[in-house]
Formats: sequence, C-alpha cells, structure tokens
Amino acid sequence: MDKYKNVVDFIRTLYKTDDFIPLHAPVFYGNEKKYLNDCIDSTFVSSVGKYVDLFENRIADFTGAKKAIAVVNGTSALHAALRLVGVQNGDEVITQPLTFIATCNAISYCGASPVFVDVDIDTMGLSPKSLSFFLDENCEKRHGKIINIKTGNRVSACVPMHTFGHPVRIKEIADICQTWHIPLIEDAAESLGSYAGDTHTGLFGKCGILSFNGNKTITTGAGGMIITNDEEFGNLAKHITTTAKVPHEWEFNHDMIGFNYRMPNLNAALGCAQLETLPTILETKRVIAEQYSNFFKEMGIDFIQERASVKANYWLNAVKMESAEERNAFLQYTNSQGIMTRPIWTLMNKLNMFKDCFIGNLDNSHYLEERILNIPSGVNR
Repeated sequence: MDKYKNVVDFIRTLYKTDDFIPLHAPVFYGNEKKYLNDCIDSTFVSSVGKYVDLFENRIADFTGAKKAIAVVNGTSALHAALRLVGVQNGDEVITQPLTFIATCNAISYCGASPVFVDVDIDTMGLSPKSLSFFLDENCEKRHGKIINIKTGNRVSACVPMHTFGHPVRIKEIADICQTWHIPLIEDAAESLGSYAGDTHTGLFGKCGILSFNGNKTITTGAGGMIITNDEEFGNLAKHITTTAKVPHEWEFNHDMIGFNYRMPNLNAALGCAQLETLPTILETKRVIAEQYSNFFKEMGIDFIQERASVKANYWLNAVKMESAEERNAFLQYTNSQGIMTRPIWTLMNKLNMFKDCFIGNLDNSHYLEERILNIPSGVNR
C-alpha cells in the first residue's frame, strides 16, 4: 500500500492540488470566449459559418492532410468513412478487440460485423503480424473481393485504432492492406499530434478520423473530423455528411442518401481557439509523460512509452501492472484518494453485442486488458 501512496503523493505534487484530479479535463486559456462571442454575434451558430471552414483548413494544415471534413463526433466520422469505402450490410471489417466501443458501433451502423484481430503488446493496437496471419489463414480473393472462407462474408475494410495516442505499426498494416486491396481507415480519434515517421496518424490509408470530445487533446465540446489525402474522396465525404445537398442558391435538391453530420459553427469556433494552443498542450503533455516515466521507473512499474520512429501525443498516460489483482488494488486505492484512474476497455468480443463475431488468437489483448490502466493526463497544472 505504501507504493500506491507514493503514487498518489507524486500525482498530487505533479498537479499541485489536494482537490480531486480527473483523468483529462479540457483547458481553455486562449481565444475560446472571444471566438464564441464572435460566432454568437454573427448569428451563424449552426452548421454554416466561417469557423467551420477555418477549423477544417487549420486541421488540414496541422496534420498535412489535403482535405479535412468537420462532423459532429468521431463516431459519425468513422460511420461516414466506412460507408464511403463501400462497407455494406453483411460485410466484415477487421479491427482490434482492445478499443473504445465507438469503433465497433460505427461498423455495426453499416450492417457489418467486426472481425477481431490481436494487438501488439507495446502499441496496444492492431498487430500487423496478427493481421497478416488472419488474412493468410482465413481469406482469399474471389472476383475482386476478399472473402472470409470460414464465414463466406466479404472483408471490406480494416480499422486499426491508435490506442491512447500511441501509433500502431501503421506502415506495415498499410502495406498488408494494399497487398490485399482492403481499404484502410485509421481510427485516430485519440492521436491528434501523433506521428509515424514524418506522417501524421490518419494519413496512411484511404482516410483517418479524429475526435474532439471533451476529454480529448483539444475539444470542440463534441466533434470529429475525417482527414484524407484523396481530394475526390474528401469532397464526397463533405457532400455525404452535409445531407448530400446539391449546391443551389435556394432549391433543396439531394442526389444521394446523406447524413446530417455537420459540425455547428459554435463548436468549430471553440476548435479554432483550441488549435492555437495545441503546440503548447502537446509540449506540456510530453513533459508530464517524461516525469511519469522517470517516477514509475524508480517504482518498478511499467510506464507505456512511445516506440522508436514514432511520436505519441500521450493523450492518456498508461501503466502496465504485473497482474489483474495488482491493477485492481491500484485502481481502488487511487480512486479512494481522489485521484481518477481507470482500467483499459473491456474487450469488445466479451460484450454481448459482439460475442458471436469472428475472432483470431487474442492472447495479447487478454494480457493487456488485465493489466493496463490510465492515470491523470491533463495539462491543467
């Protein structure tokens, strides 16, 4: 118990407070109120307004994407992206079981089923080795389609998720998907500011998605983004997420089934202000991660760090305990002391909605599920 008390004492010193310490609270120390007031004064508070375009352009500039399309949240971004790459009812979409439920919910919205492939221990995200094994053992190409020979269903996309902002081995995954002609959509909801080499996460496949929920690195209150280097795809994404309305000065004509996923101008105004402070936020998060790393090394606890050749945004800092029992003791003590910590997600294949989905060997996922937990990671010190 002394070890856990030392952890609590260190975190309280790090955050300079005896009050409750949340996992990741948003910070507003820029032009948020100014831009929101400007938005209100303009009366353009819904989905039309200058801040929507500005936010999209600035996200594109920051990530290096050719197109960025703002939507109401990360789940809707992923849903639209899956539809745009052709995911249909009865299809299968490869993903990881160790993820937030939004990944699998978006797949389900398309009438498709997730296929769960194991993760790597160090990235906590989809393993290219496990992906390649799954495809070689279970799939074949038939008439231009990839078919799971065990189920007879078409495999129509692959969705790796960059867990807590730590990039998966995305270059290897992209190569495998290209070889098999499987569209790659990156769930980069947690990884704004994360890079593999010199490329921002979300830009290795057809597209990627970001989230700006209240607990993310920056927030628009609620919001998401599709990013892509395929301009034609990006234009279609913008069209389908704005009700597929054909531009006209006054007529209401729509040329396909679309989604009303438009981000309101109010949210985009908040996002523009948040983006101005993003470099400072990312720098501060790296300082906090380094302090955690040094502390937990002395404590003999495994702190999750970025791999060589990648840059993580350290959205949520994480530690790996020796066992589920030790993890639970850590969680119970820290939360009882007003320090918010939480376990990693329950594996998706254990949830009733997805218990019958096709799975591969998930040894690494089970191992991490029992041991990984998050610790306070906000920059409000």
